[in-house]
Formats: sequence, C-alpha cells, structure tokens
Amino acid sequence: MFAKPDGPGITVSGEMSDSEDLHGPAQLDASSSESLSRLFSPGDPEPLIVQNAGGSSSHVLVCDHAGRRIPRRLDQLGLAPADLDRHIAWDIGAGALASRLGLALDACVVRQAYSRLVVDCNRGPEHDDLIPAVSDGTVVPGNANLSAEAMQDRIAAIHTPYHAGLAAVLDARAGQDRIATVVSVHSFTPTMNGLARPWHVGVLHQQDSALSKRMLALLQAEDGLCIGDNQPYAMDGIDYTVPVHAQGRGLDYLELEVRQDLIANEAGQASMAALLARLLQA
Repeated sequence: MFAKPDGPGITVSGEMSDSEDLHGPAQLDASSSESLSRLFSPGDPEPLIVQNAGGSSSHVLVCDHAGRRIPRRLDQLGLAPADLDRHIAWDIGAGALASRLGLALDACVVRQAYSRLVVDCNRGPEHDDLIPAVSDGTVVPGNANLSAEAMQDRIAAIHTPYHAGLAAVLDARAGQDRIATVVSVHSFTPTMNGLARPWHVGVLHQQDSALSKRMLALLQAEDGLCIGDNQPYAMDGIDYTVPVHAQGRGLDYLELEVRQDLIANEAGQASMAALLARLLQA
C-alpha cells in the first residue's frame, strides 16, 4: 500500500502544517504579559490553531509538533534554513495529515504553530528536553545557555496557551455531555542513528486504552503494512499531552506515529488520512 523510502532524505511538498492562512497574529495588546512582549514581534502567529471546533466526531485530533515557526526575535535559533525543514524542527506531514483526517471525520483539530526546537509542547515544563540544546546531533545555538527567564518566556508564550486551549476544547465538550477521545498525531523519521525504521505506523499506548487496542488490531490486519506496537517509541514518562489531557481526564486516547516519507506530500497525506479515517469509523 505504501512505498518503501528511497533513502533517508525527505523532500517536503504540498500543503503542510505551517501554512500562513492557518495562523492569526499573536496578540500583543496592552494586556499581554511581559513574556509575550519579550518573545513575540508583530506578525508572529498565535501558537494555538483550532480547526472545526464544533465538529460532530467524538475524536479530538491533536498535533503538538505541527508547525516549524520561530519567533522573529529568536533569529531562526541560529540554524540554517535547511535545518528547519528537517524532522528536528517539526513532525513532517503530521499537521497536514491531522487536518485532512479532521475533514474526513468532521473532527475538531488542535495544532501548535511553533517549532519543537523553540519549546516542545509534548514535554512537561520541567522536562530536560523541553528546549533542546542539541537535536539528533545538530547543535541549536539559540538554545544554548538559556536563562531561567528566557525559558519561562517560551513556556508562558507558547506551551501554556497551547495546552490551555486544548483543555478549553475538551472542557467545552464535557460541558455539553459530549464523549471525547484524544487522537494525538505525530510522525517519525525513516532512519535514526543510521538504522532504518521499518514501521509504517506506530501505536503508542500504556495498555489502558480500548481505542488504541482496537486501532492496533485493525492496522495490523491491513495488507502490506508494518505496524509498530509501542514502536518506534513507547509511551512513557516523556510524553505530556496524552497523560495530561486524556489519561488525566479519564478519556480514551490514540497516539499515532506515522513514518514521515509516507506523508511528505499531498498524495501520501491523502492516502494515509483515508486509511486512518476508514479504520477510526469501523
């Protein structure tokens, strides 16, 4: 069904997750906090993108690493433009996949606009990897020797409002007595540390999710797919979004990892969205 990658390089094409038309400008009025004013400049986008908030599906699709924007004052974190196209900066194809899946399911989609190199919204505020100084061997100059104030500025301006916005979406559904499940969409690089990763899709879970168990079985029954059960990653103490917003509320969840070469263009995104939508509706 899905082709094996030709090599480790991935060319990004088609409508991707940091499209300008999805972003409103960050609010920098007089009521904004000092952290916002120190980090953002006029024209920098809001971190939170909510699409189809009133969607009829019980699934709420979440993409923590959808975007690769860098606040202008951070000067690209000292990185070359090519680095911001790589998997270190974002989950390639994941935001576009989440949007397509949202359309197919009539589901709400909650996405994050900024690069994981600015602040990783799938890490807790106290986690060592929240703002990485090195990512997959690449030094991030703009993250070196950050002061506590600079780190707090990024948390307050991006991490906190993103998670508050997701919480508000789930609160609204709870207030309407609507069932909600959290579907977290990520993507992973086809090779890591020189090793090829054979899985097309991985399902990450902690043996406590009926939805994850069902989707794992459905994916494994599909012809031609190599499916990871807690591969290429396992859900552990590193994750933040699902433990806080799903498990913390007693909601069922599904955390998906999709190999990036399969969703790096519009055709791949459409094929994967169609597959996942079919199985989620089965």
